[in-house]
Amino acid sequence: MRIDLAKRRRIMQRSIKLGHCVCDPKRPCPCDVFKDQGICLCAGERPEPGDIADVKLTEMVHNAGCASKISAVDLEAVLDRLPEVDDPAVISGIPAGDDAGIYDLGDGVMLVQTVDVFTPCVDDPELFGRICAANCLSDIYAMGATPHTALSIMCFPVETQNPAIMYHMLKGAMDTLAEAGVALLGGHSIKDEEIKLGFAITGTADRAAVERAGAKVGDKLILTKPLGVGVLNFARQIGRIDSSDMSDVEASMATLNKSAAEAMTAAGASACTDVTGFGLFGHLIGMARHSGLTACIQAETLPAFDGALEALADGVVPGAIERNREYVADDISIADNVDDAIVCLGFDAQTSGGLLIAICPERYGQLLRELDCRGVGNVTIGEFVAESPGRIVLATSNQTAVEVQALAAQSDSQEDVPCCGPGSSEPCCPDAAPDPCCPDPTSSACCPDQTVAPAGAGDGMGTSAHAAQAFGMLMRVTSSDGAINAHTKELINFALAVASRCGPCVRAHFHKAVNMGISREQLDEAAWCAVAMGGGPVKMFYQDILSELSGSNGGCCS
Repeated sequence: MRIDLAKRRRIMQRSIKLGHCVCDPKRPCPCDVFKDQGICLCAGERPEPGDIADVKLTEMVHNAGCASKISAVDLEAVLDRLPEVDDPAVISGIPAGDDAGIYDLGDGVMLVQTVDVFTPCVDDPELFGRICAANCLSDIYAMGATPHTALSIMCFPVETQNPAIMYHMLKGAMDTLAEAGVALLGGHSIKDEEIKLGFAITGTADRAAVERAGAKVGDKLILTKPLGVGVLNFARQIGRIDSSDMSDVEASMATLNKSAAEAMTAAGASACTDVTGFGLFGHLIGMARHSGLTACIQAETLPAFDGALEALADGVVPGAIERNREYVADDISIADNVDDAIVCLGFDAQTSGGLLIAICPERYGQLLRELDCRGVGNVTIGEFVAESPGRIVLATSNQTAVEVQALAAQSDSQEDVPCCGPGSSEPCCPDAAPDPCCPDPTSSACCPDQTVAPAGAGDGMGTSAHAAQAFGMLMRVTSSDGAINAHTKELINFALAVASRCGPCVRAHFHKAVNMGISREQLDEAAWCAVAMGGGPVKMFYQDILSELSGSNGGCCS
C-alpha cells in the first residue's frame, strides 16, 4: 500500500494538537495501531489484507448469532413505555410483539415487514451471509406471508479487517435471497468494532396471515428444527468442540423455513412463530400469553442437535439461556423429574431456528403430511391444554393429567410464604418498585388492607398468604395495558390514591408514574380531579403531601 506521508503528517499534527484522534476521539495520537503496525488509519492507511480463510468471525464477537439480542425483559421494559401508534391501518404492531408487523394498504393487500440484525454465528463469511438471510426471512414465513424485497444493514471494522469479508457475506446472503425469490434493493453500512449483518424484509399477505395469537385449546404444537444452536456455538467459541462437529447445525441454520411455511398455510395452522434468540420457551410464552392459553410440553420430545444436551449437562451454559429464563420465569412450571439440561435446551437462543406451529387436532394429520411431502423435519412437542393468562408446563409423558393440572396451577417464582411483612423481603406486588400497595415492601404496612396470616391460621380472605399473592396479581393485571392503556390507568390510580388520602399509596404511585414518563402536569390534573370530587379534606391532604413529593423529582407536582 502506498503511503502519503504528507497526508499522514497533516492529519497526525491536527490530532496531536487536539489531544485526540480525529477519527476516534477515545484514542490518543499517535494511537496503538500506529505504534504497533506503523499505519495511520485516519490517513486512509490500512493493514495488508490477509487470507480470509484464516479469519475466525466467531472469535471477533462477544455473543454469536441471535444470542447477541437484547434480553426480552430489558426490551419489553422499554417498549411498554413507548406511546401508542394511532393508525387504523396497523393490523399488528409493537403491542402484538409478533414476528413481523402487518399494515393494511387497502384493496386486500397487507404489507408484512420485519428487520433482524445479529453477529456472526459461523466463521465462514459466505455461510454467515446465507444463515443471516435465512434467519431474517423466517419472520415473514412465520406469518404465512410471501417475502419480496430486502434492504441490508451491515456493521464492519473496515479499518482493521479485510473488506473482502463484506463481499462474501453479502454474496452468501444474496444467494439465499435469490433462492427465496427476494430482491436486494440496497442497504446501509456502519463502521463498527464488531461485525453485524441483517436485513429488513418486506412481504405481503392476505387477510388470513398467521399470527401467534390465534392458538386454541387442544391445538398440537409442532417444531420443525432441532434445538441447541446457541449452546453449540458457545461451546465452539470457548474451544469445547471443533468446528467440524457443527456441520449439521450450520446446514440447518442455512435452510429456509419456506417449505415449512407452505405446509403450515396449506394445512390451515391456528398460530405460528419462529424460534430464534429468545429460545423455544421465550417464543412459546409469547404465543401462550397472546392466545391466553397454557401449553404443556413433553420434555423428552424436544429435539436436540448432537452434543447439545451433553454440553449443557457439562455446565456449558451460555448467558443467553439465563436471560431467556428470566423472561419466562414467572410463567413456567417444571416437573421435578425433568433434567435441567432439557430445561436449558428450551431456553437456548437459536439462530435461524425452525417454526413452532399450533394446529387443531382435525388438521394435525394434514400438517404432518404436508411437512413430510416437502421433506421438512418435524417433532410434535406438546399441545395447548387450558385457558390462562399464558403459561408453560414442562412435564414428562408418564405424568398423569392430574399431575399436569397441578403443575399448571403452580407458579415457580412464588413460594408459599407471605408476600410482605415479617418474615419476607419480597414486595407484595412484585412487578413495581416501589409498588403502589407497598411503601416499604418489608414493613407490616405493606398492603394495608391485608394482614399476614399467623401460624396455623386458615385460608380466609385477607389473612392468608394466598390472598396476599392474589392481591398482588390483581394489582399487576389491573395496571397493565387493556382497553385503557397503562399510562391512563396509572393516572387513575394516582387520583384514586389522592381521593382516598392514602399517603403511602400516593407516594408509591407518584414514583411509578414518574418512572413511566408521566409528566408533572398530568399528575397535577389527575390529583385535582380527585380534589374536585373529594372537597376540602382531600384538598388539605394533597397540599400536605405536595411538599414531600416536590423533593422527590426536582419539583414535580410542586
